[in-house]
Amino acid sequence: MMPRWRWARAPSAAGLADALFADAVDGVAALDRDGRVRRANAQFFGLTGAVAGGLAWAGLPEAAGAAIEASLRAGRMATVPAVLGQARGRQVLSVSLLPVRRGGALLRVVDRTHAQDVEDQLGQGQRLRAVGELAGGIAHDFNNLLTAILGAAEDMRARGAACGGDGEDLAQICASARRGADLVRQLLAFSRQQTLQPRVVELNEAIRTAAGLLGRLLDGRVKLVLVLEEPGRRVRIDPTQLDQVLINLAMNAGHAMPEGGTLTITSGRQLLLRAEQRGGELVPPGRYALISVRDTGTGIPAEILPRIFEPFFTTRRESGGTGLGLSMVHGIVRQSGGYMAVESQPGAGTVFTILLPRHEAEEAVAPGVPEPAPVPTVPPPSRMVLLVDDEAPVRRLAARVLRRAGWEVMDAGCAEDAEALLADVPALGCVVSDVIMPGVDGPSLVRGLRQRFPGLPAILMSGYADAALRESLAAADILFLAKPFAMAELARLVGDVMAVREDAEA
Repeated sequence: MMPRWRWARAPSAAGLADALFADAVDGVAALDRDGRVRRANAQFFGLTGAVAGGLAWAGLPEAAGAAIEASLRAGRMATVPAVLGQARGRQVLSVSLLPVRRGGALLRVVDRTHAQDVEDQLGQGQRLRAVGELAGGIAHDFNNLLTAILGAAEDMRARGAACGGDGEDLAQICASARRGADLVRQLLAFSRQQTLQPRVVELNEAIRTAAGLLGRLLDGRVKLVLVLEEPGRRVRIDPTQLDQVLINLAMNAGHAMPEGGTLTITSGRQLLLRAEQRGGELVPPGRYALISVRDTGTGIPAEILPRIFEPFFTTRRESGGTGLGLSMVHGIVRQSGGYMAVESQPGAGTVFTILLPRHEAEEAVAPGVPEPAPVPTVPPPSRMVLLVDDEAPVRRLAARVLRRAGWEVMDAGCAEDAEALLADVPALGCVVSDVIMPGVDGPSLVRGLRQRFPGLPAILMSGYADAALRESLAAADILFLAKPFAMAELARLVGDVMAVREDAEA
């Protein structure tokens, strides 16, 4: 017996249209000649706020609605963006109109909020990287200029060249140069290119130490509360930079509480078993020490929150804000291997959360004292200092200060000129050189000189040197002096290394 087949009835055109409308991922609506909604799916109504029988663009911003209406009247295709208001949070739509032959049109609405957020984050990341590269690029040259300005002003003060009101002017020049140096350091911190000196830190102890200073810096109407989990955790970070992070966050919170309030600094721990999205960053799994800084202030508006870590963005420009405080904090945390997020509601305060990798290992025990290495044979110590720097103003000031301190100085603008000066010199006491120079750089110059003068003390200067370079210099027994510096500091450092060498050879 042959099986009986039952043929399904073909759906009507209206039923097919209804099914397509209902199953569409985007919002879709059929409009009449006047732009009123004849048929639409739930997604369309949800995205636009329109109602059946009403104008399709009633819930869109005025500019987007006017563009759609004009295209409908002209019978032409159009695609316009539409950003809805902040009441429901930002919503980014793409609205496309397709006129049909007998009048009316199809309207398609695509929710691009998530895609736009991703594009914005990528764009912001590119802008921040560009600023970071710019900061690293100008740091060396800018610090050279500041070194010359600071050195000249201090030299005039030391020689007593100023009298009357000139002394105050020179003091202001010095103060301004140091402020410029601070701004460069903040830019390098933001761009994660500053030189750090990390060590293992007891987190609770570091917070207590910073709190002692904050008690004097904060407005008396702001109550400081510490909630520290015991036992405390340890992290590996530059303690000075950790102080900067806590002080900047606390002072920022103080500005958000002009009428007073409560600032709570909390420590704790967190275990992430899988990667988690925190703010705009993906935090990998691991064991973290946690710091949170919470205030009861005015909060941060939603439209400003995504920009608070941008350099030079500030809402306190009229009161002297530079827009570098939070960007510097974020840069220090990231350069230290940590992550940072912020949550805020207008009128309900703000909380900054920092996650730093926990330091689980015990401090390495120093090995037994090794047998002293044989001391290489060196010529008798000399009072001659070789000074090499391609910045003539810096070199001239440094040479003057070193000579005034009692040292003999030979100066050169590059490594090649320095080697020519030393052709007939039997002994050398110390070399002071810039790191980055045309031709042979400072570290290469020192290595070459030490082949001729074993054990030669060396001091390298730079307006910018990353952590890797600084560590390599320390491993090579080379002292590092960051520009800008006071010329007296250079003279003191040269005196120290020369004294150590003389003691070792006595």
